[in-house]
Amino acid sequence: MANHLDISGDFPLLARTVNDAPLTYLDNAATTQKPHAVIDAIRHYYEHYNANVHRAAHRLADEATAAMEAARTKVKDLLGAADSREIIFTRGTTESINLVAASLTERLKPGDEVLITEMEHHSNIVPWQMLCQRSGARLVAARVTVHGEIDLDDFHAKLSQRTKLVALAHVSNALGTLNPVEALIQAAHDRGALALIDGAQAVQHLDVDVRRLDCDFYAFSAHKTFGPTGIGALYGKAALLEEMPPYQGGGEMIEHVTIDTTTYNQLPYKFEAGTPNIAGAVGFGTAMDYLRQLPRPELRRREQALLHLALSRLKQIPGVRIIGDPQERSSIISFLIDGGHAHDFGTLLDQQGVAVRTGHHCAMPLMERLGVSGTIRASFALYNSEADVGRLIAGVEKAMEFV
Repeated sequence: MANHLDISGDFPLLARTVNDAPLTYLDNAATTQKPHAVIDAIRHYYEHYNANVHRAAHRLADEATAAMEAARTKVKDLLGAADSREIIFTRGTTESINLVAASLTERLKPGDEVLITEMEHHSNIVPWQMLCQRSGARLVAARVTVHGEIDLDDFHAKLSQRTKLVALAHVSNALGTLNPVEALIQAAHDRGALALIDGAQAVQHLDVDVRRLDCDFYAFSAHKTFGPTGIGALYGKAALLEEMPPYQGGGEMIEHVTIDTTTYNQLPYKFEAGTPNIAGAVGFGTAMDYLRQLPRPELRRREQALLHLALSRLKQIPGVRIIGDPQERSSIISFLIDGGHAHDFGTLLDQQGVAVRTGHHCAMPLMERLGVSGTIRASFALYNSEADVGRLIAGVEKAMEFV
């Protein structure tokens, strides 16, 4: 690992230039870069023990199986789960939420409700819409304030005995709002509802303990936590997962099959039909190792300092408007610049090597609530530096010369 708190040297892509400028990568809410350790682990798997997992009698399969199950244990440990059986490998946060939505269909009936908020990512909206269409239940959304926070009065007013599931973002992907999920999970349980937390934007930045939160489900993606794309995890309480029917059918998720009937495998394999993303799991496990060996408290303090420095300096630029002003914020700033479209300014920043994201960020209901069509989003990771903030500010100021 690099000396002191500078870990950028661990990430090969951060050394490249873009449009003849040093790369300033501020699109971490979309995906993080990968350290050498993760890239090397995936390559080592393919070069040395590439084989399908479980059941086979040969050495390569044993090694691949051991690596994949070790990765599951590492995810369990990072989340503070009680048992590796509670960790289901999926393609990412989106599939994790879809898995829960599909498997809970039989638990809901007409008149039941699913409660979300207006700030949710589309992947924490659309699966519940589909669940409600199948079951006859109703989707209800708590309002978001003009500051970009959940309207807690509205949330509690809409939480009722009809509510069977509450689904919330731990951290907003569009604004960075850090939600009081522990208290909201408790409120859901007090009403007899289950609680699912979308942790896609949280795990890299926060210490997550699913047992302390007491959430019923927690979903996140490897690629937002220094791991590979195409794999993620769903945590679910074992008792719930035991009750839920499988999400997909096929190999691995079965115990015994005849033409007429099938009995299902034990947890977690009941929810992992087909050949898994073994290389992804290897990289995922290595990313968890990497994350856990970092001096995370110090790095988080530095990341928060960078976030507030960028906020302060953006607010000093005439014509820049910060979208959302939550009291608790993690890693993300959304803003607009007067006189032009967000996408155009994103292109101008890219010409200077500054990578940000523009658009609605898969949060169209939130954009509508805030009265904008989209924003420019700068999102920070543990490897960003004051130099990145300086290049962002210089890039914005130069882009404004074209207005």
